[in-house]
Formats: sequence, C-alpha cells, structure tokens
Amino acid sequence: QVQLVESGGGLVQAGGSLRLSCVASGNIFSINDMRWYRQAPGKQRDLVATITHGGNPDYVDSVKGRFTISRDNGKNTMYLQMNNLRPEDTGVYYCSADVSKRLKGWDYGPFQDYWGQGTQVTVSS
Repeated sequence: QVQLVESGGGLVQAGGSLRLSCVASGNIFSINDMRWYRQAPGKQRDLVATITHGGNPDYVDSVKGRFTISRDNGKNTMYLQMNNLRPEDTGVYYCSADVSKRLKGWDYGPFQDYWGQGTQVTVSS
C-alpha cells in the first residue's frame, strides 16, 4: 500500500506565507513526477506545480515567482513554499505522485498515480 499525506495548510492573511509538505510512505520502489493541485470552492481541481525526480520544477503562470516546489527523494517528501499569498490561492491543496511499488524479491510494478487527502489553505484579504 502507498499513502500520501499532506500537511502545513492553515489560515493566513494576504501577503503571508505557508509551507506545505507531502510525505509518501508504504511499499515504494521509486517515485517519478510529483505534483501539487488545488481546488477552490465550487471549482475544478487545477494543477499548480510539478517537479520531476531530478528536481526540475514547472508552475502555472498565476504562481510563478511566488511559489517554490521542491522535494527530498531520500525522504519521499515534496514541499510547496507559498509566499505573497493572495485570496485567490484559497482552496484544498492535494499532492499527487507517480509511484512504482516494490514487489516480491527484486521486482517492481509500473508507475501509478496516487493522491493525498488534501490540506486546506485559506487566505484572508
């Protein structure tokens, strides 16, 4: 079994900062791309940032220059440093990862997409 658990959300005033974490645990062989999504109330879930296994980041335009995605492969952990937060950043933030599970012996499975349960971020004006 593979689990992703987000933490670090909360209530912050506009202009403030938060740091989200996503820890992957379980029978993991390898993790490829990891991603942060957010879902605002009444809206669809949108991609915010992606980071490759090698650490190459990519961001949606609305968060460029304010958010920084990073990861620690040794800890199977991904982070999202969010600075200069705006009310429109409010939503539930989910992490997602492409994970290959460790099987019996030296075998490993195909990469599959796993999701966390989300952490709420609320930015007040």
